[in-house]
Amino acid sequence: MEPFDENVPQTAPELNTQLPDPAAAPQEVPSAESPAASAEVPVQQEQPAEASAQQPESEKEAAEQPAKEKKDGGFLGDLMDLLESVIVSIFVVMLVFTFLFCTADVDGTSMVPTLADRDRLLVNRIDKDYERGDILIIDSDKARLLDESGNIYEQEGLKKRIVKRLIAKGGQQIDIDFSQGIVYVDGEALTEPYINNLTTRDNCAFTYPLTVPEGYIYVLGDNRAVSRDSRDEKVGLIPEENIVGKVILRISPFSSFGKVR
Repeated sequence: MEPFDENVPQTAPELNTQLPDPAAAPQEVPSAESPAASAEVPVQQEQPAEASAQQPESEKEAAEQPAKEKKDGGFLGDLMDLLESVIVSIFVVMLVFTFLFCTADVDGTSMVPTLADRDRLLVNRIDKDYERGDILIIDSDKARLLDESGNIYEQEGLKKRIVKRLIAKGGQQIDIDFSQGIVYVDGEALTEPYINNLTTRDNCAFTYPLTVPEGYIYVLGDNRAVSRDSRDEKVGLIPEENIVGKVILRISPFSSFGKVR
């Protein structure tokens, strides 16, 4: 056995300590940014919760907007149609009650028992075909009387509208027997079931028999004892143009609603 010499270095395994040559081409090392190292994966960014909630609401509002506009437009159109109908209706009513019909209120008891005080009447203004027995609304602003020569003259009348019954027309002869209370037209005694009492009061406006001039009428109230009519100097003969119209209906009170005869 050979003695161990501590001063003699022992041979160690050779190590490859060769350093890389700076001039040599560098080896490519995969980079984290290289496509080989990692593929780009699209990342979807999360929207805030409020934005996600508002988006459907915005879309809903956008979808509802045309419907809302259509609804608003439809309501406005309906309102305009309604206003147009109301205006047309008012115009028609005004037209009817200006030229075709009107209403009149009874003032007093001169037409009892046919009409009572404060009755409201519907009057036909377009029917000019007046007949004996018709109930008429008349303007009595002036009274028309006859002088001794038979000429018509005017004087102050009642200055209001009155309601009376037509007894005689132009060209007809009227005579009244005040002692018997009987009225005659063209020599024929009238049958008058509508009167309240006999015609016994003479207010001395005319002498009888009287021929009614053309274009005029002679009227009496049904309550002959109190009526101021053609017997009265404040009424006298009535020009046809002073006839407002013919009474056709009693419209008030409702309990007495109906045709007037």
